Amino acid sequence: MKRDDPSMPARPRTESVPRRRLLAGIAAAGIGSVAGCAGGGSNSIAPVTIADDQACDQCGMIVADHPGTVGQVHFEDDEPEGGRPAQFCSATCTYTYRFDAEAEGRTPLATFLTDYSAVEQEVFEQGGDTMFSSHVESEAFARESALTVVARSEVIGAMGPDLIPFSDDGDVDEFVAEYGGEAMPATEVERSTLEAL
Repeated sequence: MKRDDPSMPARPRTESVPRRRLLAGIAAAGIGSVAGCAGGGSNSIAPVTIADDQACDQCGMIVADHPGTVGQVHFEDDEPEGGRPAQFCSATCTYTYRFDAEAEGRTPLATFLTDYSAVEQEVFEQGGDTMFSSHVESEAFARESALTVVARSEVIGAMGPDLIPFSDDGDVDEFVAEYGGEAMPATEVERSTLEAL
């Protein structure tokens, strides 16, 4: 993890993905596609790149304009999103929307969050808060089941306190040592988790 100049913009436009992690992601996507063809259903769903002008489906803020974790949820009916996955400016918005949609009877097929183990995130200070850069490219996302999130850390997102996701346990340990917080599997996030942020 690297710290950058505090004056850096909240949404850097050029981010690099380590080659090793990019190749691993491509391989995982290929395996997922094969599994989907064999009847795995939602295993064939892949994350999409979030457009620069896309508003968060939960709060209405432009996703790419804000720092921190970004998310997307693919639903069985693709409505009311109009044939695209629901897209979000934070993990908090992602889970809030999904929980509400499930309560209304909608079926989520796949949830993806930023994988900070797969990107070269920038760390910056703004107004006394510590923030991570956001990443909207499809390869920056990982499936919820592959992630561990850190709750109640010093790092905040677009909506304030947020969940910071990683696919690598070593990255989780390093993050907690530097920024505090409590780690948990992303699949175990509940409404009470969000309320405790």
